[in-house]
Amino acid sequence: MTIDDLVDRLPRLHLEAGSVLDRSRLADVSLIVVHEGLVLVRTPVTGSSRRTITCHAGAGSLLLPPGQEELLTALTDATVVPISTDDREGLIASPEAARLLVDCLAETLRQKHGAIASMSRPHHVDRVREKLIELAREHGRVGRDGIRLDFPLTHDLLGEMVGSARETVTRALDELQREGFVVRRGRTYSVRLEPEQLASF
Repeated sequence: MTIDDLVDRLPRLHLEAGSVLDRSRLADVSLIVVHEGLVLVRTPVTGSSRRTITCHAGAGSLLLPPGQEELLTALTDATVVPISTDDREGLIASPEAARLLVDCLAETLRQKHGAIASMSRPHHVDRVREKLIELAREHGRVGRDGIRLDFPLTHDLLGEMVGSARETVTRALDELQREGFVVRRGRTYSVRLEPEQLASF
């Protein structure tokens, strides 16, 4: 059984790329399953107008609804399945379903731990490199130039993901392109790694 099988009978919510949901739009929602597409959770930075991306979730992911002042943003066209509190209680009554929910939440938590560890690196180029590897591992597709990231990845967006200013991300990407680690095509990138290499990072 997969997480999609588990919530197959629940209503789905379709989001166009760029759509934003806050807590008020997801009242009584306990959990969210991403059925298709890629969504982000943006969290405000205390004492600043900036936001940081604390979670990126693709198909098959399970995440908590946005908290106070957080925003759920669709990076691509996406379909999500909101799980109400009542539906959650019905699901966890089944041991198999409960195990699956815990496993999916553990995977989301692992990603957050990785994001925190990456932001602690003093060199911004290392932060950007690690984030590109993470995105390639979780959301990439194999292409002729390596692992393609087939979604709009702006310098501002990467900055929100790694906790760096846009200008700093631009310099880091320039360095990674000179190294041959990444190739840019318009607003998308390819990471010059073989699929089997991703597992070693």
